Amino acid sequence: MTILADKIALVTGAGQGIGKASALMLAQEGADVAVVDINGQTSEQTASEVIALGRRGLSLQADVGDLGEIDRMVKQTIDTFGRIDVLVNNAGVTRRSYIMDLTEEDWDRIHRVNAKGVFFCLQRVAHEMIPRHQGAIVNIASIAGKGYEGTSNAAYAASKGAVISLTKTAAQQLAQHNINVNAVCPGVTNTALSQANLEVRAQQEGTTVEEMQRRRAEVIPLKRANDPEDIAAMVVFLASSGARNITGQAVNVDGGIILS
Repeated sequence: MTILADKIALVTGAGQGIGKASALMLAQEGADVAVVDINGQTSEQTASEVIALGRRGLSLQADVGDLGEIDRMVKQTIDTFGRIDVLVNNAGVTRRSYIMDLTEEDWDRIHRVNAKGVFFCLQRVAHEMIPRHQGAIVNIASIAGKGYEGTSNAAYAASKGAVISLTKTAAQQLAQHNINVNAVCPGVTNTALSQANLEVRAQQEGTTVEEMQRRRAEVIPLKRANDPEDIAAMVVFLASSGARNITGQAVNVDGGIILS
C-alpha cells in the first residue's frame, strides 16, 4: 500500500535535482503532484514522468520570488486538484562566492527565492490547509544554515538559517490547525547546482572535478555524498502519517557531517 495514496502535493523547484526526485518519489507513493519550476521545459518533463507513474501531474512555470506568481500557482493547483495536502518548499538559488565578494545584488537575489519565496509559499498554502485542519509542509533548508564550515556562500547560509528559524516558528503557530511543518537539511548532494560549484572551485584551484569530488567525500563520515533520492526519501516520510507527531524539526541528511 502506498503511504501517500491520493494526497495532493505541490513541489517547487521540481524541474531537476532534489525537487524532481521528491516529486517523483511522492508520485511513487501515491500522490498527485503539481510540479513548479521557473523553467517551464523542466517542469513539463517532471510532470510527464509523474503521469508515467500513473498519477496526475500538473506542470506550472512560476518564479517563487514573486508573490503574484505564488498566488497563481496555488490557485491553479487547487483549481486542478481541489486542495493541497503537502507542500515541498524546495526552490533555491546560490553561487560560490567569498564573503568579501558578495554584493547587495547577490544578497537580494538569494534571499528573494530562498527566504522570501519559502515564507510566502508556506503562508499561501497554509491558508488553504487551515480550513481543512490538516497538512504537511516540508521546507528544504541546508546544513549551511546550521554553520557547516564548508559553506561557500554566506548569503546562502543566512537564507537557509532563515528557513530553519521560519520552520520552527511556523510549526508552533500552525500546530493548532493540525499542520506539520518540518525542514530537511541536506549536506553535500549530487545535483546540477553542486556540480557547477565544483567545476568553478576546481578551476580556481587548478585541479580536476574528480579530485574535488574525492576531497568532498573525505569530510563525510559515511564517505559518500547524497543523491537527490536520499533527500526525497526524508521528504516523503515527513509528508506521511508516519511523521504525524513530528513538527518543528530540521532534520539533517548529510552522511554524519553535522551531529545536531
